[in-house]
Amino acid sequence: METALSVVVGCLFAVALYLLLSKHIIRMLLGVVLLGNAVNILIFTAGRVASVAPPLVPKGAEMPLSAVANPLPQALILTAIVISFSFFAFLLVLAYRAYQDLGTDDTDQMRVAEPENDGLPPLGY
Repeated sequence: METALSVVVGCLFAVALYLLLSKHIIRMLLGVVLLGNAVNILIFTAGRVASVAPPLVPKGAEMPLSAVANPLPQALILTAIVISFSFFAFLLVLAYRAYQDLGTDDTDQMRVAEPENDGLPPLGY
């Protein structure tokens, strides 16, 4: 199972990198989402995928009686999901505002600070 998930993580990282290198803002946002999901699956895979008991200690015992799941990767993934969703929502609103102001989502046409028709900046003072 870990091998299959490792291949899935590699494919998600590759697709996320491809989308992040795009010229369109929406594709970049989808790349950010896929990158977040790839990292979550990577943490999940690193925490060992196994069907074991939940990490509960019975009354009167000082430690679990059998093998239990590691709760740390699960807690990290839940935190990462919340953070990545809020980051995506912020980027989505930012991209929407940029589209409203500039009328395009192509990064080559979003050159407000450096218009193409202007000359090069001074090379020295």
